[in-house]
Amino acid sequence: MIRLIVVDDQQLVRAGLRMLCEATDDVEVVGEAENGQQAITLAQRLRPDVVLMDLRMPGVDGTTATRRILGEHPATRILVLTTFDDDEHLYPALDAGACGFLAKDASPAELLAGIRRAAAGESPFSPHVLRRVVRRAVSASSAPAGPREEVSLTEREREVLDLVATGRSNAEIAACLHIGVTTVKTHVAKLMNKTGSRNRVQLAVTANRCHPPPTQH
Repeated sequence: MIRLIVVDDQQLVRAGLRMLCEATDDVEVVGEAENGQQAITLAQRLRPDVVLMDLRMPGVDGTTATRRILGEHPATRILVLTTFDDDEHLYPALDAGACGFLAKDASPAELLAGIRRAAAGESPFSPHVLRRVVRRAVSASSAPAGPREEVSLTEREREVLDLVATGRSNAEIAACLHIGVTTVKTHVAKLMNKTGSRNRVQLAVTANRCHPPPTQH
């Protein structure tokens, strides 16, 4: 059973998320918080597996709460639930240690899958959020930065890297390439090590630098 804390300053949103999770047999909402300070207090007391974290809240915001929770309980997985236009908040939250970002227009199935992926140690992202983050990161780092040693990747690692850039989960990558999920996890770990990436967003940025998406006509 995945123990979840829901953090959002809107009561109606929290109630909807609780109802969604209560309809499953593997996700239990053990607490709700309407601001970051309450989230910190609940996380200390309840030790959840996953915290579903809003970013814009009065008082202590979601980014500050993320940093403080992970500072005390680094094994906790914090999954940000954000609006589509919150790009300026995504990067600080990522730096604070959030494991993934889902848009609030995600379907119930996508949200539940994201919670499960976060609990399993993955980094779930809504595909359009990931694309937007990657585009901005690539644009921000487009200036020449001097010579850089080329990373040597196997053909399979390149295939996995390209699929990571699309936001696919380990299970989806495994299905695409007809290999086991454990094998995908091994490839992703090797890719992070080879590229110096801390998470899947940085891997996606690396993939887009190496193989920019084709221009649409």
